[in-house]
Amino acid sequence: MAGEDITINIEPEKQRLLNQHKEKHFTAGEIVRDIIIGVSDGLTVPFALAAGLSGANASSSIVLTAGIAEVAAGAISMGLGGYLAAKSEADHYARELKREEEEIITVPETEAAEVAEILAEYGIEPHEYAPVVNALRKRPQAWLDFMMKFELGLEKPDPRRALQSAFTIAVSYILGGLVPLLPYMFISRAMDAVVASVVITIAALLIFGYAKGYFTGSKPVKSAFQTAFIGAIASAAAFGMAKLIHP
Repeated sequence: MAGEDITINIEPEKQRLLNQHKEKHFTAGEIVRDIIIGVSDGLTVPFALAAGLSGANASSSIVLTAGIAEVAAGAISMGLGGYLAAKSEADHYARELKREEEEIITVPETEAAEVAEILAEYGIEPHEYAPVVNALRKRPQAWLDFMMKFELGLEKPDPRRALQSAFTIAVSYILGGLVPLLPYMFISRAMDAVVASVVITIAALLIFGYAKGYFTGSKPVKSAFQTAFIGAIASAAAFGMAKLIHP
């Protein structure tokens, strides 16, 4: 059943309309989500670490060394987290697919009733959905796909998703994490470097927050200030805590 090909037959006129109409929906949601996860953490965590070490009167070289080590460890940790999350999602889909396939074989009447129930929830009358149910019963693979999507709400994951997620999050974390560390590469006095780091990182957070809002459909300006505010609070807390412990 799992290896069957599904032939899509559409009336020529409707196919012509579909060919003429080009959808403009944003379809790179998973990649954008991974970039957001990586960059947001990459900008915030090393930023707070650098501010905290600067508040503890550490030298720029120490801040830079600790920051790069954190970026490396954070990228590995975040990438691994993304890989495991995507892998778990794929494993879950495979388990549910196998279970649903067995149910279609062992209890077809119950599964057909579930199809009818799903269609009825959309306001389709019995005499209207009966031909659909019967048509799906003749096409086991289409029936299985229908149940996965409409009963369980699961989309088949890309088999490359786990590695793509790990790579995207890790690279995004590194790119974001290097931003607050740049001033420490050129300014030897940490208290001067932290000022430059704050300015550069807040600007980066504003730009990133705006882009995040634009791509996710929320208000870009509001998203920009929210993102920058969170980063500023994190770094201020780390700096203040370090000053309290190490005046």
